[in-house]
Amino acid sequence: MPEDSFSMPTVGPDHERLKPFVGTFRTTVRLYMGPGDPMVQHGTMVNSFQVGGLYLHQDYTGDVSPGPFPAFLGRGYWGYNPHSSKYEGFWIDNASSIMQMETGSVDASGKVWTMVSQLTSPASGKPMTKTSVIRLIDENNHSMETTMQEVGGPLLRTMEIDYVRA
Repeated sequence: MPEDSFSMPTVGPDHERLKPFVGTFRTTVRLYMGPGDPMVQHGTMVNSFQVGGLYLHQDYTGDVSPGPFPAFLGRGYWGYNPHSSKYEGFWIDNASSIMQMETGSVDASGKVWTMVSQLTSPASGKPMTKTSVIRLIDENNHSMETTMQEVGGPLLRTMEIDYVRA
């Protein structure tokens, strides 16, 4: 590859669409782990642009609470790939030992992202699709709804998170 064919990436309008997510947000997390009411937990998400503004870094700390995730921690990155024209991200946390990769797009309004992951179900070992829909409500509020579906199985609502700027 000739030297002059490479140039450093620059922050563009698609990166700028992530700007409303920067800051500290208090969360209400509803986990649907089976029939009945969801398990509710709270925490704090701190988001910042890193690597020259190309990536949104997510740093989540759950409030200490009873249940299966008493001290939940999570980290992620979210960015825009100009070569595929897609948003890409990954998430890691202490409730599993997998790196969840996702790819998706934002709608024409610039307020609704749909991100999709392909995973292996920890319960059955079957392929599974995880879909997260992130809605930017206003500069101080956004939400995420997550569903999962094993190949040939029902679509299951697994999580909802409300984020309110602290």
